[in-house]
Amino acid sequence: MPEWPLGLRPDWVFWDATYGTNISTVTTFTHTIAELDGAETALAFDAMRELRPHLTDVDEFVELVRGQRREGYRIAASSDANGQVVAVAGFRHMTNLYAGSHLYIDDLSTLPSARGQGHASALLRWVDDEARRLGCAGVHLDSGTPRHNAHRLYLASGFVIPAFHFAKSL
Repeated sequence: MPEWPLGLRPDWVFWDATYGTNISTVTTFTHTIAELDGAETALAFDAMRELRPHLTDVDEFVELVRGQRREGYRIAASSDANGQVVAVAGFRHMTNLYAGSHLYIDDLSTLPSARGQGHASALLRWVDDEARRLGCAGVHLDSGTPRHNAHRLYLASGFVIPAFHFAKSL
């Protein structure tokens, strides 16, 4: 088992298999999912920057997340076989009149070199399990309109599109 950075210990490990064009060729990936605590926030920076390119400084990122954590924001990370964080999900527990108690995924991002290996799917399953553990009615997220690959993933993971999200800059 790899050495985990900053004492990070996986709390959820499972195996996934992806089949190549030749049915006799099987590539197996290990996904290790662990929630990052405040001291480990910087480990999420590279993966998060893929989704949020305006984030250019790791220290500023850590400070932003510190503020979000006070509002209930949490980060789960998927690590590769070498212990490198390659995908992250930023989420929070919310309750509103529309959905009741639920987990809301603010951010889901994977490094380009790790895409197609099931890390985002693994994170979505981990968030589902966490929502069940907390007694939530469901999991919600918003996704940018041009992110077609993400939309396919969400639909394949059981999400539906029940509404449009509107935004207005002030």
